[in-house]
Amino acid sequence: MHIRSRRDFLRTALQSATALGAMSAFGRINALASGGSGYQALVCIYLTGGNDGHNTVIPLTTAQQNYSLYQQGRQTLALAQSSLLPIMNGSDSYGLHPSMPEIQALYNQGHAAVLANVGNLVQPITRSAYLSNNSAQVPVALFSHSDQTGQWQSAIPDGTGSTGWGGRTMDLLASQNAGAMFPAIADSGGCGLFCTGAQTFPASVPPPYSGSTSPTGMATLNNGLTGPAAAAGLQQLLSFDNGVQLVQAGNGIVTRGNQYANTLTGLLTTNTITTKFPANNPLAAQLQTVANVMSVRGALGLTRQIFFCALGSFDTHGLQLETQQTLLQQLSQAVNAFYQATQELGIDQNVVTFTASEFGRTLNPSGTDGSDHAWGNHHFIVGSGVKGGSFYGSFPSLVLGGANDANNRGTLIPTTSVAQYGATLAQWFGVSPANLSTVFPNIGNFSTSNLGFLG
Repeated sequence: MHIRSRRDFLRTALQSATALGAMSAFGRINALASGGSGYQALVCIYLTGGNDGHNTVIPLTTAQQNYSLYQQGRQTLALAQSSLLPIMNGSDSYGLHPSMPEIQALYNQGHAAVLANVGNLVQPITRSAYLSNNSAQVPVALFSHSDQTGQWQSAIPDGTGSTGWGGRTMDLLASQNAGAMFPAIADSGGCGLFCTGAQTFPASVPPPYSGSTSPTGMATLNNGLTGPAAAAGLQQLLSFDNGVQLVQAGNGIVTRGNQYANTLTGLLTTNTITTKFPANNPLAAQLQTVANVMSVRGALGLTRQIFFCALGSFDTHGLQLETQQTLLQQLSQAVNAFYQATQELGIDQNVVTFTASEFGRTLNPSGTDGSDHAWGNHHFIVGSGVKGGSFYGSFPSLVLGGANDANNRGTLIPTTSVAQYGATLAQWFGVSPANLSTVFPNIGNFSTSNLGFLG
């Protein structure tokens, strides 16, 4: 494989670390069945910047409200009713953004669900409680990208954390992957805290870079060496004990990263996935890489995996209509292709794909073609094991200044917490109810820890 630069390799190797003692880089290969039996995977798609949920899922005719109320609040950002893709939630009619026919089809087939108005919450909160300025009841630095991203990924909305709920979930289930040859969490989109546990660290498995013939963008040192003597010399350098602990630790990280890259690259030569993924779509490239890694899960000795992908540029203070049209098309097409790939692999019942974003956006526009940082948002959960064709949570009122508005601009107060969202996924994944508070410290503040969108 081509090495782009020494700096690029070291960055990839450092990200490919796993905790010392958590697993052996050359553990035994488990004799797993080639099918999906016993295997489960979670795939997080993070919509970086704060996706505008108001134009993603739109009420048309419901018991609570209709399109005209949405149109009144959205003003210049309102999508034409005739352009929306209809879906039903019981007797209530909603519309998806016109760029999402693939997700519409998955929803109508029962393979996708909508989770309404979810966001970072310390505890359930009302409009009056929010307006009372009691900071103890509100997430820290509520409308900040970095803070809300960190809180979403750590599931700690009232403080800071050094680990994420994906990593802590895998810490609890480490025994499921005993002897695996590769880390249980793989990052294809620049993961932050979400992927990091106390004993769990992700492997960075980026998509192939332009012109590469490799199935991933993982870097190795091998092709940068001129022969066996050079390879032996490199190993001597990495294993040399110079007595400096920091250098020794760095050498260990580089060694493990190179081992992971060599192991995965060698196994992926047997990859036979034929599902076509859309070209010129950064999310599709990441999800194709995820599917490739899943195709060799048995040889890697993995029965539980978590993947992180990301799609950026959702911070639409301007040019929102144009920007979101392209981004939601990429999301819809990529998710559909990935779902088809899991069907091809025979694991569509065993893989759950879900969206996330640091916050939603205001119903009222900022200027004529943009919106501001807000709070609650709507998300999708996809997979054959999802109880699809339904909404979960509580869809909010779009009345400006109403019960679900934190101000007077349509800043939705979440009615479902990130902790509840994550706890539902984690329990399906194998975390026991008794251990949920280890992963989601404030889950006890909410009336339910299972929202019911998974069996």
